[in-house]
Amino acid sequence: MSKLPTQPIMHIKIRVKAGARAEKVVRVTATSDRFIVSVREKAERSRANDRVLEIFRALYPKQSVKLVKGSRSPSKIVEVR
Repeated sequence: MSKLPTQPIMHIKIRVKAGARAEKVVRVTATSDRFIVSVREKAERSRANDRVLEIFRALYPKQSVKLVKGSRSPSKIVEVR
C-alpha cells in the first residue's frame, strides 16, 4: 500500500486590527509564526476576515489559504497548504 505525498501544513497565528488607517502586515519576531495584520475594513459581516485572507493569498499565491480558528475574534489562525 503506497502513501500519497501530502502537502506540508503551516498554521500562522495572527492578530487583526480592523478599521486601521493603513494596511500592513508585521511579523512579531523574525523567527516566529505570529503576525499583526492591520486592515482598513471594519469587523462587520466578515469583511475584515475576507481582507486578511486576500492578503495572505497574495503572500502565498500557489497555496491554499483558509481561516481555521477565530472567525469572530481578533486572534486568528490561518492555515496555508
